[in-house]
Amino acid sequence: MPRKTLDERMRALLDNLVMLGHMVEDALVRSVDALKRRDFDASRQLIEADREINRKRYDIEEETLVLLATQQPMATDLRILASVLEIATELERIGDYAKGIARINLKIGDEPLIKPLIDLPRMAEIAAHMLHQALEAFVNRDVETAYAIIRQDDEVDALYDQVYRELMTLIVQNPRYIEQTNYLLWAAHNLERSADRVTNICERTIFVVTGRIEDLDVTEPPEDVE
Repeated sequence: MPRKTLDERMRALLDNLVMLGHMVEDALVRSVDALKRRDFDASRQLIEADREINRKRYDIEEETLVLLATQQPMATDLRILASVLEIATELERIGDYAKGIARINLKIGDEPLIKPLIDLPRMAEIAAHMLHQALEAFVNRDVETAYAIIRQDDEVDALYDQVYRELMTLIVQNPRYIEQTNYLLWAAHNLERSADRVTNICERTIFVVTGRIEDLDVTEPPEDVE
């Protein structure tokens, strides 16, 4: 395959990866919104829509494997293609977290929420924004932005800790809240894990640019990548 054709197919592959990311962003925010509004129909729709997220992931994987098997990619191309496979998996898992939150809404059922949902929607917004930025950074090979996104994960972690403390206080005040507290904590956990998986995407951006695979929990980028 001529280099021009390979470049075009790789650009199309990245476009599809970004499209999958947008689908997942939307699912994550909508899942928490449905929980907040107690919209069961919206939750059922999200659970069904997860099938399309899965199909999109498989299509991306298939195209990536075809390019790997039939072309002779250069070193940077190989890093990009390998990272696309990893990122597609991360996106599909975040989609599963959104589906899980939709199921939590259905499990709680008609029972009123034990507290207004303020921090969970904020967690979802931050995680979705991080995801949007992370995919842009990957496409643009923007290491500086990737490091900045990783630092944003601390905000999601802090909100998770706040949710945990508030829900534990409610259990102490009224033990009958235990079941719903467990559901809401699981929703918060899904959001916290979604942000963690975004940091994994950022690590792949750093890998594409530097060739280094690192498990990063950082506040500042190394001097050699600034």
